[in-house]
Amino acid sequence: MEKYTFTQDQDFANMKGVELRHLRYFVAVAEERHFGRAAARLHMAQPPLSQQIRQLESELGLQLLRRTTRRVELTPAGEAYLVRARQIIAAVSSAAGEAQRVAAGLQGRLAIGCVGSATYSLLPSLVRTLREELPDVEVAVQGEMLAPDQARALVDGRIDLGLLRPPVDEEALRLQVLRADRLIVAVPDRHWLAERRRVRLEELVDEDFVIHAGGGRSVMHDTVLARCREAGFEPRIRHEVAETSTLVTFVAAGLGIAVVPAPTAELRVPGVAYRALTGQASVELAAATRADDESPQLQRALSVLAGLVQ
Repeated sequence: MEKYTFTQDQDFANMKGVELRHLRYFVAVAEERHFGRAAARLHMAQPPLSQQIRQLESELGLQLLRRTTRRVELTPAGEAYLVRARQIIAAVSSAAGEAQRVAAGLQGRLAIGCVGSATYSLLPSLVRTLREELPDVEVAVQGEMLAPDQARALVDGRIDLGLLRPPVDEEALRLQVLRADRLIVAVPDRHWLAERRRVRLEELVDEDFVIHAGGGRSVMHDTVLARCREAGFEPRIRHEVAETSTLVTFVAAGLGIAVVPAPTAELRVPGVAYRALTGQASVELAAATRADDESPQLQRALSVLAGLVQ
């Protein structure tokens, strides 16, 4: 049997008079091999269907069907056209379904940034829940991001959701406070304070501090300084670091103590003991998004997030 293959020059897109309905009509006739049955399947009368198929063949300049009194046969060109027509109809249907899923927030991409302490506590459960509830949303994560870095990444569009410590001075962003995390102290496990269940901030007056980076780079840097000054002393800062994991590692090495948010205790590094601080000192954790971002997958992620922090 003679075979016919449609070339790039005969691509359907180049046939300006060919519409999707023509392809549906043709596929129905080709599969039923009968105009009457195809018309019934399409819920239309037979004469208009025959007219549409003739219009399609005229537009293509090809005979796709051989008509007899009892049935319809495909020409070699018709066989080739049927393959492509089915592919196009399936692609259109798939594209519509994908668009509907994206519009419903069930498909797409979501990039999340996260401060160090939340990286070890909230972020794992958030990503796990998102993957369970929104399996077709691609979730990209960047942990250990300081608040100013997240703010810049949000404005630039590199991330869509930030889990950070307020305040953030950026009008283009919207912040929603999720919770307040108590402050605790991380000490080497052989330190004398490790023998205590609770520690007063004033007792740290003679200690060397490992602290998050200053210069406006970390909210925790300013928070620790402010709390120590309220307790009546200036902390003796020996090391400044950008990442919480590095800070805790320095404590384990005996390079100093550190005041950190309570979720940092989820980062279990050998050689470090975490002890509660007396008083009510805490830092807020907030979800930050672009103020004009109303994407459905982001709204679904925020809903999941709200459920996790209740």
